[in-house]
Amino acid sequence: MFRVDAAVTVALMVLAAWCTASSAAAAGNGRRRVGEGGEVTYDGRALVVNGTRRMLFSGEMHYTRSTPEMWPKLIANAKKGGLDVIQTYVFWNVHEPVQGQYNFQGRYDLVKFIREIQTQGLYVSLRIGPFIEAEWKYGGFPFWLHDVPNITFRTDNEPFKQHMQRFVTQIVNMMKHEGLYYPQGGPIIISQIENEYQMVEPAFGSGGPRYVRWAAEMAVGLQTGVPWMMCKQNDAPDPIINTCNGLICGETFVGPNSPTKPALWTENWTTRYPIYGNDTKLRSTEDIAFAVALFIARKKGSFVSYYMYHGGTNFGRFASSYVTTSYYDGAPLDEYGLIWRPTWGHLRELHAAVKLSSEALLFGRYSNFSLGPEQEAHIFETELKCVAFLVNFDKHQTPTVVFRNIYFQLAPKSISVLSECRTVVFETARVNAQYGSRTAEVVESLNDIHTWKAFKEPIPEDISKAVYTGNQLFEHLSMTKDETDYLWYIVSYEYIPSDDGQLVLLNVESRAHVLHAFVNTEYAGSVHGSHDGPGNIILNTNISLNEGQNTISLLSVMVGSPDSGAHMERRSFGIHKVSIQQGQQPLHLLNNELWAYQVGLYGEANRIYTQEESSSAEWTEINNLTYHPFTWYKTTFATPVGNDVVALNLTSMGKGEVWVNGESLGRYWVSFKAPSGQPSQSLYHIPQHFLKPTDNLLVLVEEIGGNPLEITVNTVSITTVCGSVNELSSPALHSQGKDPEVRLRCQRGKHISAIEFASYGNPEGDCTTFSTGSCHAVPSESVVKQACIGKRGCSIPVSPAKFGGDPCPGIQKSLLVVANCR
Repeated sequence: MFRVDAAVTVALMVLAAWCTASSAAAAGNGRRRVGEGGEVTYDGRALVVNGTRRMLFSGEMHYTRSTPEMWPKLIANAKKGGLDVIQTYVFWNVHEPVQGQYNFQGRYDLVKFIREIQTQGLYVSLRIGPFIEAEWKYGGFPFWLHDVPNITFRTDNEPFKQHMQRFVTQIVNMMKHEGLYYPQGGPIIISQIENEYQMVEPAFGSGGPRYVRWAAEMAVGLQTGVPWMMCKQNDAPDPIINTCNGLICGETFVGPNSPTKPALWTENWTTRYPIYGNDTKLRSTEDIAFAVALFIARKKGSFVSYYMYHGGTNFGRFASSYVTTSYYDGAPLDEYGLIWRPTWGHLRELHAAVKLSSEALLFGRYSNFSLGPEQEAHIFETELKCVAFLVNFDKHQTPTVVFRNIYFQLAPKSISVLSECRTVVFETARVNAQYGSRTAEVVESLNDIHTWKAFKEPIPEDISKAVYTGNQLFEHLSMTKDETDYLWYIVSYEYIPSDDGQLVLLNVESRAHVLHAFVNTEYAGSVHGSHDGPGNIILNTNISLNEGQNTISLLSVMVGSPDSGAHMERRSFGIHKVSIQQGQQPLHLLNNELWAYQVGLYGEANRIYTQEESSSAEWTEINNLTYHPFTWYKTTFATPVGNDVVALNLTSMGKGEVWVNGESLGRYWVSFKAPSGQPSQSLYHIPQHFLKPTDNLLVLVEEIGGNPLEITVNTVSITTVCGSVNELSSPALHSQGKDPEVRLRCQRGKHISAIEFASYGNPEGDCTTFSTGSCHAVPSESVVKQACIGKRGCSIPVSPAKFGGDPCPGIQKSLLVVANCR
């Protein structure tokens, strides 16, 4: 093992070589800078960038959860959505997978990601951690850290602090070398040290507060020239800013711990990350907007970051325990990078409304008062500017309130933003932004049995060939080093039949996530846990034994390693008790028998999922090998025509991992159904960069049985767009017109091909179920078709003049349009 000083030397050598090459490349590309340098400080109202208080909207997206080819469009769409800042974690375990060996290539190229943000004129919030949680395996820590002698994570422990300081210093030095901090002319305006430590701090006693102080001093001592923050850390030492994470920080945040610090919201959760066995829970657009407006109004918030703004994909094995491969698919930019409507558009309007009044928000006098039993007003006012937030907490009633001698109707659970404290420019509960429906269309069915090959994963049974043996049950992660999900436990058992032929019962207790049992290589049973279930899973099954020696092979499976909690280094996983009950005879405990171990699967170790190594397995015709457990399958498929997102539909499979051209798309577990009866995830994203023009190699390892002949290659796109706007709505701030309008826009490469429905009047329903009401302007469809057909985007004013006059005077009217994009 490296001593710390040796590791630092190696790190700096690697860093110097990498930075030299990266700097040369950057210079060759002639990238522009966000600014020519300047100070970043803060006061009690906001971050102060180059002498100016800033109202900042930020969005979290992770370079590791997408590909470099996707980054420019993701960042561009974030900017169009009204963001000023891109926020990201730094992932220690991808950058230093082996102690002293570093990786900043491909989708782990942190500098390239930051430079792309800089090129597009946005700032960066860099969350170095290096503990990140993030539903990422081992909370972002490299697993080798677990094996450092006498280490205790995240407390006043010298081995941990040495390694943490070394890595944080390396990242900071890399950023400095590349000139990426704002005072150097770069985009980084703030950094984060640690992450939600307050949640575990009590577990470390007096060592916890000492560690917080040390981490703060260490970070500040690195002299980045920009502020540091700690999220969910109410006692963050000066000058570190304490920030809020959560769903409703406008209600839960205790506030900055000093009057000289601003109110920052580092994680506004746009949805909930999905886990296997659960249905997807989306957060409504209206609720997100309400929470943002309330934080600005109540807490004088000046920085809001959406977690996630683009979730992306947990490629490979990087998802933490039970977390799906798809991550935050319902964020403003979905897993694939498509605009998630109406969330993206509604928040875009909110950002514009807030920015319209940023002078009053950042410099104005603040006051508030009650407007009713569940209504309140928040005002920010200078001598020349004024903005008000009228809040209604009542979820059912629509009260009329009087504010400055003007009557306002407040929708249930809503906030109205009043420019100049008079004119409503945004209502959180009234969504005028475009809606969109995403569909997956089958472009290739992989149902030709002759194109498939199969390989049966060998079940280990020869103890004498094992690399590892011991008279005890070893802990799972200590054996695998988290480099594979799989650990085989193999034991020999001598069976002497009884005269009465009584049943033999195998009992196995495990703290892993899944357990498969084989007796003499024949499948004997499985059991699995769940995200919210008990940590212990038990397999209790009758088995058939041969007289004499028998081999019991038990496969312990992790579906991701833990990402949080105190004392992660002490967590124990894997099989911890095995016994056999033969009739009425005494229980035979096998824990201290001679156990053999095999780390991982044969197919993994031999990389049979790659074109280069595929021949190391004896592939056969698939024949009757569908629905067989522990079988590898492979075939090829063509790349779909066009630029639409590509995904595999794996609904017909069970559980395993899938690769395309040697790139892991991640784990799948479609057999673990949610309460709705549907898989938690069916579609698995294939980034365009993973594909070749033809003959893409698809390989799966299937644990429990499935039918690969029913797998399909799909394209994913927004095929239906819809808008519904009331004539009394405020005109969109991005619009040039004086009237409210329905604005429709297809994704890049598509045009409006048909109008499914159009009605100006009082149409009934919404974007999925719709019909004309008692008031309907006959020219509605023709007017909309003329404005929209054949175009990528169009806008239609919601006014009688556009539709040949008022079809029903005295009735409040709206326009509902549903269109197809092809």
